[in-house]
Amino acid sequence: MSIVFSRIDDRLIHGQVVTTWVNMHKVEQIIVLNDKVAGDKTQKSILTMAAPAGINVRAFPVEKFGEIIKKNAITRRTMLLFTNSEDVYRAVEAGIPVEELNVGGMRFQEGRERLTKAVSVTPAEREAFKKLLEKSVKITIQMVPNDEKIDLKEVIS
Repeated sequence: MSIVFSRIDDRLIHGQVVTTWVNMHKVEQIIVLNDKVAGDKTQKSILTMAAPAGINVRAFPVEKFGEIIKKNAITRRTMLLFTNSEDVYRAVEAGIPVEELNVGGMRFQEGRERLTKAVSVTPAEREAFKKLLEKSVKITIQMVPNDEKIDLKEVIS
């Protein structure tokens, strides 16, 4: 299994992701796991254009990708990219190996509670994070590699 990095960022592929994390982890492909994005041709083509040259970008519904990796090994150095913790929890339940999770941005808006400057959650996302922690997923909040890592356990109640 060649998943080298898993991240939540509600903006998906953007400057920080493509320049820092991809280089740091020598990522060869980015797989976006989100049902809505997977079904949106326009968004998929925008993501492909946003990725650095030579980086393969694919988008799959969460459970579908769980079925795919049971039959097909991932051979490229792969980054899994999610928009929220609920999708990550569904991925883990579908058998997708996520042992460590980096949380970048989850923007604040109405109905969301701020955990840190960059991370806000709905009640359902908070519950999903708690379930992931119960499954021993190591979760840290860090926008870019130079930022200090914050252990999610310290900011979630």
